[in-house]
Amino acid sequence: MPTIIIDEEFRSLLPTLDKDTYASLEANIIANGCRDSLVLWNDILLDGHNRYAICTEHDIPFNTVEKEFDSREAAVIWVITNQISRRNMNPTQLSYFRGLHYRKDKVIVTNASGKNQWNLVEPNNWVQPKKKSTASRLSEQYNVTHNTVLSDAKASEAADAIGEVSPEAKQKILSGEVKIDKKVLVSLASAEKEELKEIAAQIEDGTYAKIKPEAPAPAKPETPLESVLSDMKPLGEAISSVVGSLDEKLAKITKKADRTKLKTALRAFIDKLEEQYGRL
Repeated sequence: MPTIIIDEEFRSLLPTLDKDTYASLEANIIANGCRDSLVLWNDILLDGHNRYAICTEHDIPFNTVEKEFDSREAAVIWVITNQISRRNMNPTQLSYFRGLHYRKDKVIVTNASGKNQWNLVEPNNWVQPKKKSTASRLSEQYNVTHNTVLSDAKASEAADAIGEVSPEAKQKILSGEVKIDKKVLVSLASAEKEELKEIAAQIEDGTYAKIKPEAPAPAKPETPLESVLSDMKPLGEAISSVVGSLDEKLAKITKKADRTKLKTALRAFIDKLEEQYGRL
């Protein structure tokens, strides 16, 4: 039997069972044994923390299965996708896991030179690999928009920052016991530690009041596209051609097309432009 390591990062990814659910699981294992194997990676327990605790307490035998991953981030991603596939999660939990998946995926090293998928291929070469961005891939995987994945990443950063101050407060947020507007949570990703401590304390003692999201700052007047592109030939000519062609085609099909489908197609086009913008 391997020496099983309980790693706090992995343990914290698993939702805490309420007393009744834990008692039901305990009674079932005592009566029928531990039928599902515990999942390990380098002897670190990835899946089965509650079963392990019950089996250890009651001296019940259990089996283990070892997973192989190239990195710690890959192991975290496996836990995330495994949990999402097995459990009914509330919107806050789903947002947190999508955001964490994005953050872990972004730092996975993909080659021996230590560069990830969006590093430059060669020095002084601005052309990036022709791969979908992390946000685009995950938006397809989780059936959400590109921008949702990016905001999820910020929200998960804030939840983890609060968790460093108070694991209890983080758990209350993710469980839905305490409601925090997602825009507020996103804004807390850049908050000072003292502000996080204050909010965490309020969450712990039950005095937290909903904070209204700050109104967005007035948008600055945009520079006309034509003036931006005037000094960017031939790129400017190419972009102007695409925009002009798009305007012409939209004018022809707007009256006939299903407006919902048209908006979906335009959103996909905008996401693609944002993806290209992010590579520059």
